[in-house]
Amino acid sequence: MRPTARLLTGSALVVAAGLVCAPAYAGESDGLEIFPSSAVPGDQVTVNTAVCGDGGTAQGDASAVGADSFTLAPSTHEGDAIGQFRVPPSAQPGTYEIVATCAEGGRRVTGDLVVTLTSQRQAVHPRGSVKTGVGGALGPDPVQTAAGVAALAVAAAGGTWLLHRRARGDGI
Repeated sequence: MRPTARLLTGSALVVAAGLVCAPAYAGESDGLEIFPSSAVPGDQVTVNTAVCGDGGTAQGDASAVGADSFTLAPSTHEGDAIGQFRVPPSAQPGTYEIVATCAEGGRRVTGDLVVTLTSQRQAVHPRGSVKTGVGGALGPDPVQTAAGVAALAVAAAGGTWLLHRRARGDGI
């Protein structure tokens, strides 16, 4: 392939990748980010957006889930406006639209909050042996351990016997 053709092909691939990835990246910063995106009734939820600009404020509306309105104030985090509200204890499971309207310019951004009855942030306790591939990877099975030790013993005895024959000059 000619160098010019390679250069053009490579450039075309880079441009195509940029066109595919750009909308996903751009959409990420144009909305209302909600953390955690899934909450149980009574949880505190943080909302932020960069749409209102540096030093911008916004008025948030969480009435869809049954919460009051809240204020998004400027923060030091990349010029985002950040606010919080609490999911009411009476909130029912479902997906709710949270809205924020910028004080300057009136731009409206939305994000989804999923309310569930069980928290998905429960602690996970490890159990079992570590699967590293070395020592204990098959678990604490005494039959398999004994078979492994026997195989190693046979290999060691065979190796010793071969080395002994070679040293005597019997040939292998």
